[in-house]
Amino acid sequence: MKNVSDQHAFVVLAYGRSPYLEECLRSLATQSLPSRVIVSTSTPFEGLDELCRRHGAALHVHGPNRGIGPDWNAALRAAGDARLVTLAHQDDLYLPDFVRTVVDAHGATPAAAFSFCDSEEVWPDGRVRTWGLNHRIKRLLIAMATFGAGTMRGQLRRQLLLGFGNPIICATVTFDRSVAPTFAFREDLRTNMDWLAWSTLSRHAPVIRVRRALVRRRVHEASETARCIVDGSRLAEDRMIFASLWPSTLARGIAAVYRLSYRGYLS
Repeated sequence: MKNVSDQHAFVVLAYGRSPYLEECLRSLATQSLPSRVIVSTSTPFEGLDELCRRHGAALHVHGPNRGIGPDWNAALRAAGDARLVTLAHQDDLYLPDFVRTVVDAHGATPAAAFSFCDSEEVWPDGRVRTWGLNHRIKRLLIAMATFGAGTMRGQLRRQLLLGFGNPIICATVTFDRSVAPTFAFREDLRTNMDWLAWSTLSRHAPVIRVRRALVRRRVHEASETARCIVDGSRLAEDRMIFASLWPSTLARGIAAVYRLSYRGYLS
C-alpha cells in the first residue's frame, strides 16, 4: 500500500475569516494516520498563510470568488494526484481515526465512488448532540437505504438514500478520484450541488457508509445552510430536485415534509 499521504488529502474549504478554522486544522493535523492538508480559498485574509504553516497545511489561493460550486471544484483540483479526497469544512472537527477508517473502507471496496460516515452536531453552547430533529430525519433515511449492508449498490437503495432528501453530510464524504476522475460539482446552485453529486456518482458505482461518527459538524446561524434557508434558495432547490425524482404531486408532498428538517439549523 502507498504511504497515505500519496493517496489521501484533506482540502479545507475556507471562506472569509472563520473563528473555527484553527480548531479544524488542529483536528486534521492530529490524525492517527497522517494525511496531506491543503487550505483552498478565494477569500484569503492576513495571517492565513501563517496559520496554515503552524498546522502543516499548504495554502491554495484561487480566484475570483464566484460562489460555492466553483470553490468546491477548485478545491478538488487543488488535491492534485491524491486518489482519496475529503473536502473538509472549515467549521467542523474530524476525529483522530477519520483518515485511517476511510482509507481502510476504500481499500476494502475499491470500486466505490465515495464514502460517507456518521456525524455529531456541535451547537453554539458547545454541546455535542446526536438527537436533534434534523439529525434524526437524516439517520432514518440512511438506515432505510443501508439496512443489512455497508455498501450500497442498485437503484432501490439509491432511491431510498436520496429520493426523500439529502441525508449525507458533505463534510463526511471522501471521494475516490480514480473511480470518477472527471467529476465536478454543478456550479449554478447555492446549496444542493452536493445532493446532485451523490445522485450522479451513485448511478454508476457503489457507495460506502462508514458506521462511525467521525465528524463533529458545527451548527450555527452564520452557516451557509442557515443563510440559504432564510433567503428561500434552499426551499427552491429542494423542490427542483424532488421534482426531478418524483411525479409532481408526490414531489410537493415530500418537499413539504423534508422542510421540517430546516428547524435543526435555526432552532
